[in-house]
Amino acid sequence: MAEQAQYEELVRQFSAFGAVKREMGRTLPSDCPAASATVLTLLARHGEMRMSKLAELLAVDMSVTSRHVAHVAERGWIERSADPADKRSRILRLTPAGEERVREMSRRTTQLLTERLGDWTDGDIAELTRLMARLRASFDDCRTPAITQ
Repeated sequence: MAEQAQYEELVRQFSAFGAVKREMGRTLPSDCPAASATVLTLLARHGEMRMSKLAELLAVDMSVTSRHVAHVAERGWIERSADPADKRSRILRLTPAGEERVREMSRRTTQLLTERLGDWTDGDIAELTRLMARLRASFDDCRTPAITQ
């Protein structure tokens, strides 16, 4: 197990990583804030879904999800249709314009990473990707260890 000082340094690095996320956010089109980009990305990755599933994936309540969905729907990037299994629910899906918006965001983000990580080796990038996936999986795990004092 890592030493306490290593975890403290990791916390500092997480805090500093905010600057990376902010710069990546600046690559988004001006009419597509980060929350909207996340909605579009989740629909692109997971396919059509109910609003309740999107709220679960976003880890926010339905009122917040509804605001994000309204923003992307107003721009024509998603469509909402009645769920045949439950007419009270809505199914969300990307429109062709939404699919194009996702491709544009991907191009912009990929270009930024290409510029910033141009001096990294393929192995470095593969290792970072592997470790980030592993870190995310550690937090996706349902088990919550007890915090000891």
